[in-house]
Amino acid sequence: MLVLQRKKGESLLLGDDIQISVVDIGADTVRLAIEAPKDVKILRKELAEAAIANQEAVADQKQIQKIKSILSSDRHSV
Repeated sequence: MLVLQRKKGESLLLGDDIQISVVDIGADTVRLAIEAPKDVKILRKELAEAAIANQEAVADQKQIQKIKSILSSDRHSV
């Protein structure tokens, strides 16, 4: 992991086409401005983690339904 120190108004570049600028610094927050091409997905980490958790929950529900379906069909064939 690279750790950089920037002051308000300073920026850093990621590659050739992404710029991150420090807009404001508060007591416990930092406001950032991100300039990137529209095809670059920018998502807060906690939202990405929530999306993954939701996808896993949906997959688990599908597995549960599949198992219930198999068990139900086994009962009818006995």
